[in-house]
Amino acid sequence: MIFYLLCFSAQGVAPNIGLAEPYPVFPEPVEPDPINDPPGTLSFDGLRPPRIRAQAAMIYNPVTHEVLWESDGYARRSIASITKVMTALVFLGDEPDLTRDVVVSRRDVRRANTTYLRRGERIELGDLLHLALVASDNAAARVLARISRWGTEGFVEQMNLKATELGLRSTSFADPSGLNRQNLSTPYDLSRLISHATENSTIVTIMQKNSYGVRTSRRAVTVRNTNRLLRGRLKVVGGKTGYIDAAGYCLAAVVNDSNLGPLAVVVLGARSNSARFSEIGRLADWASENGESLSSPQALKLN
Repeated sequence: MIFYLLCFSAQGVAPNIGLAEPYPVFPEPVEPDPINDPPGTLSFDGLRPPRIRAQAAMIYNPVTHEVLWESDGYARRSIASITKVMTALVFLGDEPDLTRDVVVSRRDVRRANTTYLRRGERIELGDLLHLALVASDNAAARVLARISRWGTEGFVEQMNLKATELGLRSTSFADPSGLNRQNLSTPYDLSRLISHATENSTIVTIMQKNSYGVRTSRRAVTVRNTNRLLRGRLKVVGGKTGYIDAAGYCLAAVVNDSNLGPLAVVVLGARSNSARFSEIGRLADWASENGESLSSPQALKLN
């Protein structure tokens, strides 16, 4: 069974920026486009709902374009390091030479919170991409944006243009790392984003690595994937974790189910690092156990 799982890593921690509440209130939800892009919504009436405590979640089938289950699935929230999925898509879309090496600047590492990089060292672009997606390295994401042909500000504009191109109507970006709380999206949009990203062979190959060895001009470092699902029982195609105070613990991933096929599963605002992984597991199990009911023609609600 393949599920798409979305998540935010504990490693992408940003400083508390004076919020009165750990999960701030964001703009009103934006429903899916009712004319050009209406998803099918499956009825789970009569089924015991999955037991989760995250602020928002969704199970989505990217093949059939159906929402199997959701809880506040169209509410906008900070998405932390899941942002790096879009960073990778935009960066790779420019067909860069991944063997090119660049120099890390002081500004790249300043207040990066989670980074394995040091000012002044040289590193290949391919290694930066791995650091961003495997270790959720914030400075690595910043370097990728800065050295792009658009520069950092232009790169963020490209991220927003890509969101529009993909029909992610409730998604907007303010920086390439996810440290900015104004990187906003919904479980629905993130389900579609992670589904699209896992169609990219380079991104999938990187996301499936449990660990990765990086060599800079000064030293060698081995990093471990922040996505613990890779070390569990689910058949994970790809995923990304994220965490900042404004977002809580989040995860977006793709997992394979033998009966339902690929599913995108998103959890935003889980209460702890471990909770986001266990709750993704519960959502995957719920979809698998109720697969026959969910896949029957009678389950589809007409929009």
